[in-house]
Amino acid sequence: MSLPNPDSFALKPIYDFVIVGSGGASMCAALYARKVGLNPVIVEKLDVVGGSTGYSGGVWWVPNNHVMKRAGVNDSAALAQSYFEAVVDFHGKGTSAERRKAFIDEAPEMIQFLEDEGMKFYYPDGWSDYYDDRPGGQPRGRSLMAQTYDSNKLGPWKEKLSLYPPFQAIPVPSFAGVKFSMFRRSWAARMVLVSALARVVFDKLCGRKIVASGGAIQARMLEMSLKQNIPIFTGFAIDKLIEEEGRVVGVSGMFRGEQTEVRGRLGVLLNSGGFARNEEMRQKFQRHPTSAKWTSANLGDTGEMLVEAMRLGAATENLDTAVWVPTSLNPDHSLPAGAISKDGKPNLFMHNVDISAPHIIMVDKKGQRFVNEASSYMELGEKMYECDAVPTFAIFDARHLKWYPWSSMMPGMKPLKQWLESGFLVQADTIEALAQKLDIDAAGLSAQVARFNGYAVSGRDLEFHKGERQYDRFRGDPTVKPNPCLGEISQAPFYAIRIFPADVGTFGGVVTDQFARVLREDNSIIEGLYAAGNCTSSVMGRTYLGAGASISPSFTFGYIAVKDMHKKAGNWAAQE
Repeated sequence: MSLPNPDSFALKPIYDFVIVGSGGASMCAALYARKVGLNPVIVEKLDVVGGSTGYSGGVWWVPNNHVMKRAGVNDSAALAQSYFEAVVDFHGKGTSAERRKAFIDEAPEMIQFLEDEGMKFYYPDGWSDYYDDRPGGQPRGRSLMAQTYDSNKLGPWKEKLSLYPPFQAIPVPSFAGVKFSMFRRSWAARMVLVSALARVVFDKLCGRKIVASGGAIQARMLEMSLKQNIPIFTGFAIDKLIEEEGRVVGVSGMFRGEQTEVRGRLGVLLNSGGFARNEEMRQKFQRHPTSAKWTSANLGDTGEMLVEAMRLGAATENLDTAVWVPTSLNPDHSLPAGAISKDGKPNLFMHNVDISAPHIIMVDKKGQRFVNEASSYMELGEKMYECDAVPTFAIFDARHLKWYPWSSMMPGMKPLKQWLESGFLVQADTIEALAQKLDIDAAGLSAQVARFNGYAVSGRDLEFHKGERQYDRFRGDPTVKPNPCLGEISQAPFYAIRIFPADVGTFGGVVTDQFARVLREDNSIIEGLYAAGNCTSSVMGRTYLGAGASISPSFTFGYIAVKDMHKKAGNWAAQE
């Protein structure tokens, strides 16, 4: 079946509902709308399709899903509920019992629907929940990924995919990327790497244009949507929600050089992302220090529709948090060598894997640890702010640099000359000298390193329990005993790098109910306005339960929104 060309759709003045943005929730919602006989339209302000999902590592976190059960992993709604209760400690409107139940009940149904529509899942067995040691936690994981996809199948739409270049450099799923990060230490990791590289070469020889991670999700979602003839318009910059008699009835914005209005008979679904790239909003709503330069979010993550929803009285929560992913910067907060691509675009280093390895700790200005370094990237960012540790100092020894990848540098490579000259990488022959160069407490750091070295020998981190969870060990070094995440910091020279709370998108926004309807501060409903994704306050509050904890609620509440719209359409038809 041939796919419609990007310019083959004719914009109509009215649809059953309008979907703003083209990330995770959008095409899922549109596909379900088609299934139940509704006529949706997707409008995207950028010239590319996929939103933050396309930029992501490409994972859904879905409890009780049928794909994990096919792999022999048991789960239930009751276990998922226990896990939520044990981990999510933020209690607000976005984390209400009703929203939690809706997510737990509807997410596995949504996954079954997508597979029926053509999505190709696989189960990354061993990518555990991030708090697998808590009640209801799953050590083998509840996460799902999309199989890699040949974007040549999309024809002219291939060039309109939202992709994060670093994730496509070696187009393999991010799960494999984590596994082969230990290739200097493990034959199993080497085999994963060799297999991945062989597949890349084979695909190139066969003329395939493979996309992975978030690109694989959104490329296949796009193909599925186009096969259902769902109209998708790019370059449509919405700047206004149209409200009539207390009800949202459409949107208005610039499209092909003209102010254009599109109406939705049943309403509007916002899936427009957060405000990670909006400096003014970050300075207003987030904790300091912060910067729009500290993000790897997609370029459209600028918050206009969140502001519009707030103009209509939408309640908000957690605007001060984000999906934190630690990055490293020069002392003046500029990007280090290697974090800028050949075309001049920033590609921030992400340290959610390398900090989990042995022979490294993170400390504050007093030279003290304040967190389990193998914690989820989201928790690392939260702790950095809570403990007034921005920047944080990653302290490691020569073995860490020799055996494990660090940012763009492969294991065993000589540190870049620019890193040392710029002060990005600080080197010293002793821990005390290193502390002096960093202007942090030398006595405090020396005592901390001594304590940590004792933990490395015994295999038990008595302060923060690094390496005790399956999630920690998954990213550790299996050749290091007795704890794959602990190793002495004792082999000179010693190194330090300044770590900052970067992100891949904000994690707070408008408050919605269990039907994805946007609420006001008094809990009344803004009729006709639905929302999902990073423009909403997450059902998980300020916590990441596992890989894919932002994508899965986005898909799920987009799916739920259409169910509610369809129900209303049926009620209206009955009344007529």
